[in-house]
Amino acid sequence: MRALLVSVETERLNMTVLPLGLGMVAAAARRAGHDVELLNVRAGDIPAESVAEAVTRFRPDVVGFSVRNVDDQNMQSPRFLLPLVAEAVAACRVHTDAPVVVGGAGYSIFPRQILAFLGADLGVRGEGEAAFPALLGRLERGEDVSSLLGVDVAGRPGDVPPAPARDLDAFPLPDETTWRSADPDDPELLIPVQSRRGCPLDCSYCSTATIEGRPIRFRSPSRVAAHVARLCEAGFHRSYFVDNVFNLPAGYALSLCREITALRLPIAWRCILYPSALTGELADAMAEAGCVEASLGFESGSVPVLAAMNKRFGPGDVREVSEALARRGIRRNGFLLLGGPGETPETIEQSLAFADSLRLESLKITAGIRVYPGTLLAARAVSDGLIAAGDDLLQPRFYVAPAVREALPRLLAERIG
Repeated sequence: MRALLVSVETERLNMTVLPLGLGMVAAAARRAGHDVELLNVRAGDIPAESVAEAVTRFRPDVVGFSVRNVDDQNMQSPRFLLPLVAEAVAACRVHTDAPVVVGGAGYSIFPRQILAFLGADLGVRGEGEAAFPALLGRLERGEDVSSLLGVDVAGRPGDVPPAPARDLDAFPLPDETTWRSADPDDPELLIPVQSRRGCPLDCSYCSTATIEGRPIRFRSPSRVAAHVARLCEAGFHRSYFVDNVFNLPAGYALSLCREITALRLPIAWRCILYPSALTGELADAMAEAGCVEASLGFESGSVPVLAAMNKRFGPGDVREVSEALARRGIRRNGFLLLGGPGETPETIEQSLAFADSLRLESLKITAGIRVYPGTLLAARAVSDGLIAAGDDLLQPRFYVAPAVREALPRLLAERIG
């Protein structure tokens, strides 16, 4: 079958975004014998026009839309992103009768809501590398698709999410079509690389377990390193490991760094670290393998607030990791998430002072925490009377502790000023 896969990623953050997940789904569908075209609608493009042109030219049998982000998670001036996707879907309907399938991380969090909002025919939850090729096969043969695990049908989406695949090596890595239109000289471009999925840490506000499952699953370190080498051969020397936590488990991270180092690649890469459990051996291996920057989502400098977020580290752990990175010349990008349960004006001041003391190369401060369904924070928000029990949370809702609702904007204004 001919499948057009569309990513509408018009939010411009701090880097050029490429559709990694959709690229992996496209590679899996091609491996299953289907003709796949990937359309990456980026900032500056008009989604409806881009989709109309691609549908008219390619004449697909199926059109898939990936929903990565539902909103921009900005409490001060939130942007709800689904209307742009809905416009693209509507433009698609004008030019083809092909069924519309929706998937992606955002869809896995809000399957019923997004399927209805976009007016799509089908949805794919979880890992699309398995479900989407199977869906294409049944559509090609004219068979019923409602029994497919991980596939939702409009009007009757399933209630049970599919179990995560145990062996990520069974899925193909994205091929060159994912970055074919990218400019290797773009200073904001980082090619996303994923070596593992899943997170068992259960941070109170996090939706990763809903999207990827709790068990951590891996690709073979040698296979990931070979993929990075192919990127270098194609002229892309800057990468970003999008794994939820690069340093967990430490043994896997160490093996991956050693595989990359052994290839002597001219690369510079970033990653996300859990701000504890970083051994000197792993920090050395990261630096030797080309790591130039690590993101530290330590979120707070207050022990009680960290406990309320279900974090498994304290400020001392954060400082130790930060200093270990600094000693090896790895830049540190810190994140504060202010306003969560237990927050007070005093804990905010404590967090800001703690962040200052780390002397980070960069720091992002977020006020208010986006509430996602199925999280501990969602239950807390209901019990605190901040959201209604029946709120489906598709429209962005934010948790702000009662003690700082008035003080938080002032404190941040003073900080920025």
